[in-house]
Amino acid sequence: MDNTKIKEIIAYLFFGALTTLINIIVYGVCNVLCGISVFTSNITAWFLSVLFAYTTNRKFVFHSNKKGIQSIGKECISFFLGRLSTGIFDTLFMVITVSILDWPNLIMKISSNVIVIILNYIISKVLVFSKKTE
Repeated sequence: MDNTKIKEIIAYLFFGALTTLINIIVYGVCNVLCGISVFTSNITAWFLSVLFAYTTNRKFVFHSNKKGIQSIGKECISFFLGRLSTGIFDTLFMVITVSILDWPNLIMKISSNVIVIILNYIISKVLVFSKKTE
């Protein structure tokens, strides 16, 4: 594995960890401290963490060189759609494990995020920030 690939993976893991931390903190504040439902807390946490993730992934991880509103718009939409798919998984996982099965709330949130971060890397690398020509 070359240095560029190693740096990319390290950057992805670093910003992925920060994104996950933002997701968990926002979820915890909304659900545990404010008493907002699991569903609404999870959607809020997802949205704010995806905004952070797009910005950091674009600039610091995959070094996107897309220019122009149309190219950046396509990239952003692809990113959000990819995250939407893993966000739906995350939300279903949380509702099933916490609301239906009554498993431990924050442990399930952390478990879900481990799966989501792996899926998000694959989607970003292969679909969103691939170096293919337009």
